[in-house]
Amino acid sequence: MGSRGLRDPLKRPAFRRLALSYAVNELGDWLGIVALSVLVFERTGSALATALLFIGTGFLPALLTPLTVARLERPPPRFVLPTIYAGEAAAFGALALLADHFSLAGVVAIATIDGALALTARTLTRAVSAAMLEPHGELRAGNAILNVAFTGGAALGPAIGGAVIAGLGVQSALLLDAVSFYAIAVILLTARPLPHIEPEPGRLGEQVRAGLGYIRHNPTLRRLLVAQSAAIVFFSAVIPIEVIYAKETLGVGDTGYGLMLGSWGAGMVLGSIVFATLRRASLPVLLFFSSAAIGAGYLGMAAAPTLAIACAASVLGGAGNGVQWVGVVSAVQELTEPSMQARVLGTLESSASAAPGLGYVLGGLIASAWNPRGTFLVAGAGVMAIVVVSAALLGRNWAPERGKERPGTVDAADEIMVELIPAEAVSSPDRRS
Repeated sequence: MGSRGLRDPLKRPAFRRLALSYAVNELGDWLGIVALSVLVFERTGSALATALLFIGTGFLPALLTPLTVARLERPPPRFVLPTIYAGEAAAFGALALLADHFSLAGVVAIATIDGALALTARTLTRAVSAAMLEPHGELRAGNAILNVAFTGGAALGPAIGGAVIAGLGVQSALLLDAVSFYAIAVILLTARPLPHIEPEPGRLGEQVRAGLGYIRHNPTLRRLLVAQSAAIVFFSAVIPIEVIYAKETLGVGDTGYGLMLGSWGAGMVLGSIVFATLRRASLPVLLFFSSAAIGAGYLGMAAAPTLAIACAASVLGGAGNGVQWVGVVSAVQELTEPSMQARVLGTLESSASAAPGLGYVLGGLIASAWNPRGTFLVAGAGVMAIVVVSAALLGRNWAPERGKERPGTVDAADEIMVELIPAEAVSSPDRRS
């Protein structure tokens, strides 16, 4: 499959609009997080209040997402997705009003609602894309495109957020975010009908339990999700101490700290391009080496004597990050039957938002008891351990089990995949978490 194959999903007008909405969702999330962080810290001067905001934008939405996905996967996505984006627009409009009439409780509550809507939108977009592209053999290419949109939004969002806030202020940034989500709602509402796989009937609680039961009775899928959740803990451990690592351990200022973070973002973009180029490669191979690259990046930063070496290690880890997240999503989609796509992907998104809380605590404790280099060392070693354990547990079960659950889907590529690497490794690439 050449470059023409990569562009095939973009020939579908509905997918083009989905990809655009996916990019704007990620970009808007970052713009909102930056603006709200500035707002809360300026009004309270409290690091604890800022931490409470991050709990509201990450951990709490993760608890709500399985319920919202189970509730919203039933109506046609052509109407549900625009409604979700309109809800996000309304949330940011309300947050803009709170910039003048500040209430920490109000900001955290609305940010929690918006976070749940954002995770639900990403989950349903992935599920609709799978239903649209998998019958035509274009799912890997479509995932590569969505990954470029995701990493692009993650790389540009903070920079755009900082520039808009500096030039226009927090309130204007939040209003601009609201306008962008309204625009996406209109674009999706006028799209051609999106594919819709009707889930089995049942009450909300029954649907949630059915999704969890599906995961529980699929050993490979269950181990994949558990391994990823465990890896997210180690992966997130360095986030709270990066600024301390840059300023105190390496002895660089704000510019050096920004260069280090920018290096990771550049690596993510590079990784998304690598995945797009290697979309014929087997997922176990991609997951194994991308996971190892993230662990190696952290270990390199633990040992780096200078900013230049730390940035080089950051690029390596970011490149693994850019490959691995889309690899994990693709793996979950391949292991999940169509009617369960939304609920399983919702669990994936929830774990990526909830598990970092443990990582933040772990990283802070290690840095306090030891030093920032120790946090990077433990995080890198933890990721490498998960690579090894996951390789041993998951390797030869993937293709045969998928064949039993989805008859007729095992082909020569699956056999080659098993021969290329006897094991598969998983960690968590979503550095936002």
